[in-house]
Amino acid sequence: MLVGSASIDVLLRDLATATIDAFGTQDVELGAVACLQVVAEMRKRSREALLPPSLHPTIPPAMSLQVWDVGASPWGAFTMVMCRVSCRSGVRARGFTTAAFVSTEAACRELRRQFGFPARVADVSLRHGYDRVTATVTFEGNVIAQVEAIDPEPMANDDVQYTGILNLAHTPNGARLVQVEPHHHATRVERLRAALRSFDGAAWGSALLEPAFVVSSSLALESVEIPAIRFVCKPDQLAFTGTEAV
Repeated sequence: MLVGSASIDVLLRDLATATIDAFGTQDVELGAVACLQVVAEMRKRSREALLPPSLHPTIPPAMSLQVWDVGASPWGAFTMVMCRVSCRSGVRARGFTTAAFVSTEAACRELRRQFGFPARVADVSLRHGYDRVTATVTFEGNVIAQVEAIDPEPMANDDVQYTGILNLAHTPNGARLVQVEPHHHATRVERLRAALRSFDGAAWGSALLEPAFVVSSSLALESVEIPAIRFVCKPDQLAFTGTEAV
């Protein structure tokens, strides 16, 4: 059975690990969202090395970038991007977050505090038109990711499904993988042909993050509901024994 081989101590030290002081009870509603997702295969050497021992890597290894351009939220408008490594927690498909960047201080603070995202403030932009979508992330003066996607083709609103999110964070239960389960309600979905014009793996959590081939790309116009956290998992135990209700 393949499991992650990354040191939990190293992950806690190297990622921008968040702290959840108390688990909330309120869901969060995000409106007027444009969500760009780009999925890329990675090199084999990154397969187990990017994940804690509680998670199973996928074959082939893959990573995804998700950019959310949010028009309305309890924290105002903001744009967020997250990098996730594809994996499974037990039998459930998940994405382990290695880094996240948010355009405003308020949204960054609440995404860390409520949901454990390893988020930092950066210049994040998403622009979409009739023929293309572009996304750029600039952190501390350096462009750390740039995506261009072209030739949009309409799809059915339920043709794209997003896996749940796992954030390694300090919680009242200790260091845990926090299960974030956004519900996406799309009103329009398009398939695109995307290319990563630049990507700095080290800035996204590890130099092992090496996107080798873009597999798929889509843009959804939608609303997103993020339920309050219900479950966390010990990062050194498989989901069958390490999952805890909160």
